[in-house]
Amino acid sequence: MGRRTKIIATIGPSSSDPTVLRRMIDAGMDVARIGLAHGSLSEAIERYRMVRQVAAEAGRVVGTLIDLPGPKVRLGQFENDGVDLVAGSTIALRPGDGVSTASVLSVDYGNLLGDIHPGDVLQIGDGAVRMQVVSVDGDSAKAEITYGGRVRGRPGLHIPSERLQLATPTAEDLYKLDAFVDEGVDMVAVSFVRSAHDIRRIGTEPFPRGPLVVAKIETRAAVENLEGIIEVSGAVMVARGDLGMEMGIEDLPHIQKRIIRECIAFGRPVITATQMLESMTVAPAPTRAEVSDVANAIFDGSSAVMLSGETAAGVDPVNAVATMARVSERADTEFDYAGWAQRVRTIRAGANADGASQITDAMTGAAWRAATEMGAAAIIGISDTGFTVRSIARFRPIMPILGFSPHERTVRQLTLSWGTTPLAAPPANDSLSLMDSLVVAAREQGYVRSGDLVAVLAGASSGRGNSTDLLRLVRVP
Repeated sequence: MGRRTKIIATIGPSSSDPTVLRRMIDAGMDVARIGLAHGSLSEAIERYRMVRQVAAEAGRVVGTLIDLPGPKVRLGQFENDGVDLVAGSTIALRPGDGVSTASVLSVDYGNLLGDIHPGDVLQIGDGAVRMQVVSVDGDSAKAEITYGGRVRGRPGLHIPSERLQLATPTAEDLYKLDAFVDEGVDMVAVSFVRSAHDIRRIGTEPFPRGPLVVAKIETRAAVENLEGIIEVSGAVMVARGDLGMEMGIEDLPHIQKRIIRECIAFGRPVITATQMLESMTVAPAPTRAEVSDVANAIFDGSSAVMLSGETAAGVDPVNAVATMARVSERADTEFDYAGWAQRVRTIRAGANADGASQITDAMTGAAWRAATEMGAAAIIGISDTGFTVRSIARFRPIMPILGFSPHERTVRQLTLSWGTTPLAAPPANDSLSLMDSLVVAAREQGYVRSGDLVAVLAGASSGRGNSTDLLRLVRVP
């Protein structure tokens, strides 16, 4: 059994060389993430084009995901190698875009002094450095460092999201998104989502004409409005960094499980992200706790696991991807495949579903059961939008899923779907004849052999919305 859980790797200074990118693809990178919070737009586009070029040269399908900055509050640049903020010291916080020092932190948020109050605990970066607000004056606030540490670059300053008077997505987000839509990007992650309305404000065409929209769950409001957000999103990311600061670190594992469970109910791919192999940013191997974290995220039902600083700025991004691939593949072998499908059916039984969704639930459930009982060699999903493939993938079938689509962008978007090999299909008006031809194509490409039994899923008509209503069991000729 090969690896089923997908790997997203962030592209940054350590991984922008074409040779390194090619080795990361060979090591198991399924989706390349490009964060837009740092660096210029032109640099990000250059990285995107490089990923496309290297993937094409390698003859591999690699998805691309851009991550919008969102209404992130950041400190002004720390010069050189940064500064140490010492516990017990008092510093000033001042709105503006100046340089930050050990005594004055410049904050790029004009409403700062109106949104923080004495007694508030603010966190820098991933929360390792913390401070408590002592007073708020006319042009600055004073805070005492309660947990010190070294800070570099332009780290984020976490202010409770319900206080922030900033819209999601921001005007800057939409400007950058427009540039990447023109480039043909496959997926876009929206930061600091608080409601379904934030996702609707993205305003791109529905996929596959536009990018698949990934909602990042990292605010208290997003957890409270989770069902509505999932319903209007193409996929979801459990962004554990800010989420842990918003909700409390002790609640995070339980919230992670809940988000994954809700995504399963809606048939949405779900990404678990943040500090998965964090120690590999500087070390050649992960900690035992990190390995267990990755495995447990997979056992929970994650479609994909994500590497951030490990590949963007780490000492050996190729090794980080290869390690994640080994850990994921081993966890996939221990996954409870039989019990999982029953769990999905139980979750869906209590979910609100329209007529099309009910048909798809019944058909994909029947496909999983028939393929399992008959020992099918593969499940072939045929879809314009990827909906059919994502719907069967949530059942986590023991056999491979071959996801065919006539749309290039859909094929690349399927790199995010658990257990799915994305494949190009010719356009066709007749679903039945297309089924027959793709069974042959799967054999010719070496995914199945003559005499194998395969289950084939499709929609009767691509023009009638998202509904999977055709299932056939076929012997490969």
